[in-house]
Amino acid sequence: MKTLFATAILIFLGQGSLLALGTFSATAFKIDITPSSGIDMWGYSARQGQSTGVLDPLYAKGVLLSDNQTRIALVTLDLGRTFSLVSMELVREIVQREGDIDTVLFFASHTHSGPSILDHRNREEIPEWERGILKKISWAILQATQNLLPATLGSGSGETLLGHNRIKSQPDGSVKMFWRNATKIPTSPVDDHVGVVRIDDKTGNPIAILVNYSCHPVVLGPDNLQYSADYPGAMSTVVESEIEGAVCLFFQGAPGDINPYFDKTPLRENGVQLMQETGHQLGEVVVRVAQSIRTASPIIPSLQYSLETIPFNLRWDKELVLSTLRGRETASRYAMFSKDLSLPVTTLLINQTIILTGMPGEPFVDFAIQSRQRFPSKTTFFTGYTNGHFGYFPTLEGAVKGGYGGDTLGAWIEVGAGERMLDRSLIKVHEMLGNLKKEPGE
Repeated sequence: MKTLFATAILIFLGQGSLLALGTFSATAFKIDITPSSGIDMWGYSARQGQSTGVLDPLYAKGVLLSDNQTRIALVTLDLGRTFSLVSMELVREIVQREGDIDTVLFFASHTHSGPSILDHRNREEIPEWERGILKKISWAILQATQNLLPATLGSGSGETLLGHNRIKSQPDGSVKMFWRNATKIPTSPVDDHVGVVRIDDKTGNPIAILVNYSCHPVVLGPDNLQYSADYPGAMSTVVESEIEGAVCLFFQGAPGDINPYFDKTPLRENGVQLMQETGHQLGEVVVRVAQSIRTASPIIPSLQYSLETIPFNLRWDKELVLSTLRGRETASRYAMFSKDLSLPVTTLLINQTIILTGMPGEPFVDFAIQSRQRFPSKTTFFTGYTNGHFGYFPTLEGAVKGGYGGDTLGAWIEVGAGERMLDRSLIKVHEMLGNLKKEPGE
């Protein structure tokens, strides 16, 4: 059961008939992970003060998938980033030991109205509030193993624009930051693609709706001190109210250079209302697409995955990084970037037809666009903030162009890292599909 690239077993019966021993099964869960107030919040150096309450709950939502040989849990988080590698590995160990789960893949929405997540060198450093959330997630995954049902699935897509490219080129070749765009001036590149996967039980009852879209969840700004999932939470509320019984999971795409039109709207200027309207706009598209999807049982149920770790150099001189961070309140958050690092690249192939490829940080939007052009499936989810957080991943063009995330300190990893990770994931997909030979030809 523990082979990395597990596939459904087929038995030939008589003349050309096939019986698939594997059965595609699924279940979903949703748990409140909102911490208590008084905790530092994620994002915004201009924010003053700790969290004071709850505007809307933060959730961990999960879908557990099985092909009778492999079990994989996908967990989305209403957080600014995924937990540290140490924390995620703790959850994986628990569910592997107690629930025979092969792996857990974590995805963050990147809301800037959640608690601050730090990297930990060891488990003793994990704060108590985070430890409690990790226990909740582990318990939910283990409970889900008791609720697996034979499932069908299908996919579709829609289009909508919630935002704009925040790095604006000037006539002289320089760039300036274009944070807010309330008049919706056209920009480029942007990605209006809304990816949707629907999972039902055998009787057609919805289990889960998976949504993939690229835009920073920063409609609420630094003056907001209440926890909120921002527009992805509002979107999920719309979907779950319209498609009864479904858990809506949001998979953030590649918004490293994409802001919502109503970026950082102050509360006194109807920030909450604009956040909800932004989410409703996306939610209405998702509902329309999800309701049009006709799910089916997979011909060959299979779950294949890879969590490949790739070493990278730092982009900037280590001494420069240390001297720049010295004395900052946020220095502990970025201490890990004083050394070269190994980054996890995530690849998942569901039933040989649905691809998910993920980077552990903030990719520029061109990576999402490229993934759908290059990967051999009409349903490809490109996800950022996946299984780790290592800063911005600009494209090579974005690094040359500059601007925030392009050539600023937050782009910690060497130029070309994003291209290299995307290539490695593409290679993994072709290996899983059997398109790459294992032995040389004559």
